[in-house]
Amino acid sequence: MSDAMPFDRGHTDGLMSFLAASPSPYHAVANAAARLAEAGFRQVAETEAWDASTGGKYVVRGGALIAWYVPEGATPATPFRIVGAHTDSPNLRVKPVPDTGAHGWRQVAVEIYGGTLLNTWLDRDLGISGRLTLRDGSTHLVNVDRPVLRVPQLAIHLDRQVNDGLKLERQRHMTPIWGLGSPREGDLLRFLAEESGLDSRQADGIAGWDLMTHSVEPPAHLGREGELVAGPRMDNLLSVHAGTAALAAVAQGGTEPAAIPVLAAFDHEENGSQSDTGAQGPLLGTVLERSVFARGGSWDDRARAWAGTVCLSSDTGHALHPNYPERHEPGHHPMPNRGPILKVNVNQRYSTDGAGRALFAAVCERAGVPWQTFVSHNDVPCGTTIGPLTAARHGITTVDIGVAILSMHSARELCGADDPYLLANCLTAFLGE
Repeated sequence: MSDAMPFDRGHTDGLMSFLAASPSPYHAVANAAARLAEAGFRQVAETEAWDASTGGKYVVRGGALIAWYVPEGATPATPFRIVGAHTDSPNLRVKPVPDTGAHGWRQVAVEIYGGTLLNTWLDRDLGISGRLTLRDGSTHLVNVDRPVLRVPQLAIHLDRQVNDGLKLERQRHMTPIWGLGSPREGDLLRFLAEESGLDSRQADGIAGWDLMTHSVEPPAHLGREGELVAGPRMDNLLSVHAGTAALAAVAQGGTEPAAIPVLAAFDHEENGSQSDTGAQGPLLGTVLERSVFARGGSWDDRARAWAGTVCLSSDTGHALHPNYPERHEPGHHPMPNRGPILKVNVNQRYSTDGAGRALFAAVCERAGVPWQTFVSHNDVPCGTTIGPLTAARHGITTVDIGVAILSMHSARELCGADDPYLLANCLTAFLGE
C-alpha cells in the first residue's frame, strides 16, 4: 500500500472518491479496472484464447470483475488466494417502461432492488446512473450526478399517525417525480442519451438499459474528530475498493507471492447471487480453471490448486448500535475503528470455521491489524454473504470477514474512518503471503 503508517486516512479519502464515482456496479467495475490497469494489469477477453504469461490480468463481465496476478515461477498447481466482494447495493431501479406519472406530475417507474431501507430514499435528491445498450451490442455508461429525481414523503398534516409507524407500499409510494406535465414515452431515454453524449443515431439505437437511482450527496467525514465516514454503497464497495488496492499493492510490491492473488467482485449479491455475474454463477470457477489450463495444467493440477486455495469473503457487518443494543449478541460488540470483523454463524450463513478463525488471526497478526468477532443474537435472523456460496460451489476454504458499519442497506451508511485502511492492510497481507 502507498499509505505510510497505520490509521493514515489517505486510503479512506480514496474510498470516498471511489464511492462518489461509482453510483452503479458498472461504474464500480470500470473504476476498479482503471486502477488495476495503472498497476500493470491488462484486460483479457473471455472469447479469446489465453496464454501462459505472468503478470496481472482481469476479466470484466457486466457489473462483475475477476482479476488475478500470476507470479514468476507459478505452476499449474499453484493455489489461489481470493478476496471476494460484490459491486451491487440496494436501490431503486428503472423499469422497462420508465415514463409514467399522474395528476400533472411526471415520474419514473422503479422497481425495488435488494433489501433496501425504503424510508432512507424519501425526500433525498437523487441522480440516475447505469448503462445503455445499443442495437449493435455496445454499451455506454451514464451518470447524471445531480438532483433530477425525488421520492416525496407525505406531509405530517395529511397523516397524523406517521410517527407511530411509517408503512410504505412499494408500488404506490416509492415512485420518484422528475418534473411537471404529462408523461411522454421515450422521454427518460432521450434525456439520458443526451446526458451521455450520444448522437441522434445512437440515441435511436438504444435497445436496452440497466438504470438505477443514487443519492447525489457526496461521502463526508462525520464526528467531532472526523473519526467516522458517512456515504453511499459502503455495502459493499468498501470491500471492492480495499481488495483492488490490496491486489495492486501485491502486484507492485516487488516480492512475488507464493500463491496467485485474486480479486472476485461479483454482482447481484443483494438479490441472491443467481446470475451469470453472481457468486452462484460459473464466472469465478471458469476464470480460475482457464488460468490453470492456460499454464498447461491438467484436471489433476486444477484439483490440487483448489485444495490449497483460500477465499476471504469480505462484506460489511453490523457495528453495535447504541440505540438498539438489545438487537446484538451480548458477548460480541464490534465497534468502528477497531479493525475488521470475523463473521461467524454455525448454521453456515457465514462460512467461517475454527480453522478459518486461526487463518484470519494469523493474517491480521502479520499485517499488524487489530480484529473483532461478529455473531448474531440468537433471536435475530442472521444475514448471509457470497462466502457460503463460494465455499459450496467451488469446494474451497472460505472465511467471512468485513468492516463493521451502521445503517446497512440505507441510502447512506456509516463506518469508522480508520477501518477501510485496516481492512486493505489485512487483505494485502493475505494476498501477498
